[in-house]
Amino acid sequence: MARLIYSAITSLDGYVEDAQGHFEWGAPDEEAFSFISDLERPVGTYLYGRRMYETMLYWQTAPLDESAPLFLRDWAEIWRGAEKVVYSRTLRAASTARTRVEPSFDPGAVRRLKETAGHDLTVGGADLAGQAIRAGLVDELQLFLVPIVVGGGKPWLPDNVQINLELLGSHCFASGVVFLRYRPVGASGAAATQR
Repeated sequence: MARLIYSAITSLDGYVEDAQGHFEWGAPDEEAFSFISDLERPVGTYLYGRRMYETMLYWQTAPLDESAPLFLRDWAEIWRGAEKVVYSRTLRAASTARTRVEPSFDPGAVRRLKETAGHDLTVGGADLAGQAIRAGLVDELQLFLVPIVVGGGKPWLPDNVQINLELLGSHCFASGVVFLRYRPVGASGAAATQR
């Protein structure tokens, strides 16, 4: 069975976007980008909400020639090669290859996808990841903790849930970013406890 992984870049106080909706403060440097590419290489399918998909669209047309650094070309090729499922009530058609649009997040369909997929899946975007966490579908959480406090914005985790986690690994980058990798304790993808 494939794993569903939620990976996010957050501020030290736990936000993926600041109060103005900005997130450029979390842009990875070359070292972190290469690390992320290695994490994503075995992923076969990305699950996105509309906003995250629209953010990631850049990688469909990013240059793959010598004008772009090798680490960015590597990531663009990984992203283009993966299947994508976009959950949106407003988006009618995808503008990228290997992409399908679903009108709403269906935990049962995602569970079946995990059972049949030959590669791991990731869920991108805090809102969609929150739905997957509440449904008990997330098998691993990966956090890139950026050394900045933004004071508010969009949190990386949903409110009113409790999940016991086991640390699987960590890595410190020269930039001060810290990578933390966790899995829910208990059955794989155990549902989060509502508080």
